[in-house]
Amino acid sequence: MIYPIYAYGHPVLRKKAQEIDETFDNLPGFIENMFESMEVSDGVGLAAPQVGKSLRFFVIDAQDFAEEYPEAEGFRKVFINPIIEERTGDVWEFIEGCLSLPGINEGVMRPTTIKMTYLDEHFTQHIETFDGILARIIQHEYDHLEGILFVDHLSALRKRMLKKRFVAIEKGIVDVAYKIKFPKK
Repeated sequence: MIYPIYAYGHPVLRKKAQEIDETFDNLPGFIENMFESMEVSDGVGLAAPQVGKSLRFFVIDAQDFAEEYPEAEGFRKVFINPIIEERTGDVWEFIEGCLSLPGINEGVMRPTTIKMTYLDEHFTQHIETFDGILARIIQHEYDHLEGILFVDHLSALRKRMLKKRFVAIEKGIVDVAYKIKFPKK
């Protein structure tokens, strides 16, 4: 099942997501639907709040970055109840976009390295360090679980300059090639 992506302005995108446990109904099906929804939307990551579910869960398939970033080769993971324990390294800028903010791509500063604790799809705990593009993608998706969007990292001036585009998204005045759910008016 392909989930619609919740667009900027939906309250679920601003909530701090809730943890899930092994009793979550049909986790394998949810994982499959999340990956499928991400792929048909041409994304590299998708967090549960982006499909209207306030859950501490996201999926990543970084393969699209593999040509330029070899560490992305074959990187396809499920992250359940993740916690970023540490952010280190140089802060670097990268142009980010988001399925919930179609048509907006902006430079965002983030640390190079993160240390994270998370559960995989079998509820096995992992403590891993991620660098470069993988750390970037993970931090972007993790922000969704905290009710943060990548545009929140922009300067106040840049956000004011984008205001009309934010309003257009909230009103559904955007052209996208994937299923999207706009806020109710």
